[in-house]
Amino acid sequence: MLNIKETVPPFLDPSLSDNDLVTGVSFASGGSGFDDITGAVGGIIPFSKQVEYFKRYIVRVQGIVGEQEAKKLISSAVIVISAGTNDFGFNFYDLPTRRLEFNISGYQDFLQNKLHKFIEELYELGCRRMAIAGLPPVGCLPIQMTAKFERPHDRRCIEEENLDAHVYNKKLARLLPKIQSLLPRSKIVHADVYEPMTDMIDNPENFGFVETKRGCCGTGLGEAGPFCNALTAVCDNVLEYLFWDSIHPSQAAYEYIAKYLETNVAPKLLIEQDDSDEQVPNLA
Repeated sequence: MLNIKETVPPFLDPSLSDNDLVTGVSFASGGSGFDDITGAVGGIIPFSKQVEYFKRYIVRVQGIVGEQEAKKLISSAVIVISAGTNDFGFNFYDLPTRRLEFNISGYQDFLQNKLHKFIEELYELGCRRMAIAGLPPVGCLPIQMTAKFERPHDRRCIEEENLDAHVYNKKLARLLPKIQSLLPRSKIVHADVYEPMTDMIDNPENFGFVETKRGCCGTGLGEAGPFCNALTAVCDNVLEYLFWDSIHPSQAAYEYIAKYLETNVAPKLLIEQDDSDEQVPNLA
């Protein structure tokens, strides 16, 4: 539907070609969030810095296709923003730094105020079509269950954290139309990942999953990021696992999520757009 290329390379890859740049790149940094303190100790690139890289991207694209064509490209691109889970995990639940300043509702509002400013900044830079992901059921992430239950067999979804995520998503769903109404010719759409993830957790047999409480990597209880590498043992059949590691869904799960979003989100981004077969740049 969106005709997005199969792989979206990182903007900081020094080997990017001109074609790579004009057909979409990613500015994401694993472990980052809307809150600048999220992952700061690990040298992770915060969202605010990612926006600065996007400004550099615009300059490079202008050098390739010219200022006017670059403006058209940016305005027709699909901007995908997915953050927030790390903010709550790192700063509120597991390392409760922000709980010294906010209750859960206040921290939700703090993050969404930051998101609001980021959206406005991207709009000023020429972006018009944005898909904003909500939170997954955070309390069902393997790492969150591990942090709360000492014995592996006792592990279960933490309903309080899931409720927090649900409330955050409801706030987000109310906020985004308001932002869109203030930004002429914009399409700012909520990408619900909570519902498809919950469906896979509650009905794993419908998706071919056998394991929903552990990741495929290592023990599946706490490994993530650099702790899942070429030397780490993995499960025999990743297709049976909802999670790849203790935080991230498996490729099989992402495929189901992508289908859900293609059906429920992509049409909203394409309203009032033409039916051109031209490839849509994706700026994640």
